Amino acid sequence: MQARHQMSEAFSLHRRLCWGVLYLLAVGVALTSETRRPCPQSCRCDAELLEVNCSRGQLSTVPDDLPQDTKTLNLTHNNIKTLVHQQFQSLTQLLDLDLSDNLLAVVELEAFLGLRSLLTLRLARNRLKIIPVGALAGLPNLQLLDISSNEILVLLDFTFRDLAALQCLIAADNDFVFISHQAFAGLTSLQELHIDGCNLTAVPTEALTQLGVLRSLRFHRLGLTTLPNYSFHHLVRLKVLAISHCPWLETLTGNSLFGLNLTSLTITHCNLSAVPYVPLHHLVYLVRLDLSFNPITHIHGNLLGDLLRLQELHLVGGSLLRIGIGAFRGLAHFKLLNVSRNLLTTLEAGALQSVDALKTLGLDNNPLACDCRLLWVVRRRLHLDFGGQSPTCTTSLQLEAWNFLDFSDAELPGLLTCRQPQILNRKPQEVKVDQGHTVVFYCDVEGDPLPSVSWLNPLLRPLTPTGRIRTLSNGSLEVRYVQPQDSGTYLCVASNAAGNDSRAVSLRVRAFPSSSRFKGWFSLPSAAPGVNGNQKHPFDVKTLLIAAAIGLLSFFSSVSVCFIFMFFWSKSKGQLKHTATIAYVPRSAVLSSNGGKGNYMETSRFTMKLI
Repeated sequence: MQARHQMSEAFSLHRRLCWGVLYLLAVGVALTSETRRPCPQSCRCDAELLEVNCSRGQLSTVPDDLPQDTKTLNLTHNNIKTLVHQQFQSLTQLLDLDLSDNLLAVVELEAFLGLRSLLTLRLARNRLKIIPVGALAGLPNLQLLDISSNEILVLLDFTFRDLAALQCLIAADNDFVFISHQAFAGLTSLQELHIDGCNLTAVPTEALTQLGVLRSLRFHRLGLTTLPNYSFHHLVRLKVLAISHCPWLETLTGNSLFGLNLTSLTITHCNLSAVPYVPLHHLVYLVRLDLSFNPITHIHGNLLGDLLRLQELHLVGGSLLRIGIGAFRGLAHFKLLNVSRNLLTTLEAGALQSVDALKTLGLDNNPLACDCRLLWVVRRRLHLDFGGQSPTCTTSLQLEAWNFLDFSDAELPGLLTCRQPQILNRKPQEVKVDQGHTVVFYCDVEGDPLPSVSWLNPLLRPLTPTGRIRTLSNGSLEVRYVQPQDSGTYLCVASNAAGNDSRAVSLRVRAFPSSSRFKGWFSLPSAAPGVNGNQKHPFDVKTLLIAAAIGLLSFFSSVSVCFIFMFFWSKSKGQLKHTATIAYVPRSAVLSSNGGKGNYMETSRFTMKLI
């Protein structure tokens, strides 16, 4: 009996506990139904993730009955045109608000007031033309703001003054014509900024001075023709600068990047015809440089050595014809070179500091000539990453369309060959010429690859394509208006990857006699030297002709002026006169008048016939 009684009490206790649990569950459900509103029509709600998705709901306004505990609200692809004052004041726990792809044209003052927890706000691809000052008030914790792909023309002073926590501002694909000097005031935490607009013709340098902690700046589609000096000199913490799709940007002034300590610089889809060596030289912390899609034709040797930490260079889709020897000399950390889609015929090992340090090489889509200059690439093909696009031979008839990976080590010595340069005319060449003439020395060469030709002056110094003594594009040497000091031995040097050859030519210039340039050509006879000291003097014909020409010119000018004056004088009298009578006082009459006591002076006249 006692055991049965204990079992009865235990069953009774278990039943009471079950009813208690059911009661608590019912109370919880009731409380939840009271605090969480039902999901609005045309929306989809996730009670666990606290998400409300009203995308493509054909909404023209923001729903009023949104759950108050919503964390994420998606209102994209609707027809919302206006955000009114305190539009979202009940959503105090909202973290992410997306209003992209609507018809937004008006955002009233304090439209987002109350969203103190909001972290991200997206207003992309709408019809905003301006953001009123105060429209973004009440967002103390906002970290990301996307206003890209709108029609914004102007950023006014203090537009973002209430966004002290903002870290990323995306304002790409707008129609900016002006950014006010205080537009970014208050953005004390901003680290990343995206701006573009084809009507913005100047870097908003003054506005950027407000962004003391900015680390990444991206410009897109600006109407710049040049990058002026000191454009970013206040952005001392900037690490990433990207400028793209500026088709009128042709040059960077020498101090345009002054004050920056960049680690990454991108200037793509612009109109740079040369690598901006001078603006770059102080960027000693630069790791990545991208100059792709610019009409750059050469990378010259020994001009990038100041970029001590450079690891990557991208120059895809350019007009590269040549990468000079020593182009990357001094770059001990250089690991990646991407020059795909250019006009290169070769890439010599001498361009690099160390071929062993190179890990990635983009060389595809170039008209490569497979000869000994590319032997180092083939030998390292198993250790290089070609980015999935292996280089191919295009200008070699024997190896045309061959893939670099198809060569075997046994085939290399016989396939990738070069022929040492040879100067064809080996006969000694000596030219004797009078002072003032022009002399051209020819230097015809052959070899594979075609050798380059340079000239050295008698002091063994290289000659350039400019000046009175210059090298020509066909490899010849031109000495214009030769002078006695030009005499000496000049050296033609032909070089390619297989070696070099040289040839000396001699120039002798006969100077004019020191007494006269034309002595012996023309002289007037004079008395021979005698007791009176007379002697023959040379006569300068050129001087005589110049003096005669000046005299005749003066005489005819004076006569012409007189006739023109008299013609207009006769016309002013109303009729054309064929004669003119001129009265004058003879000199004798003047003297007698001065000597006498009277004032009478005798005058004479003469008549001149006008032609």
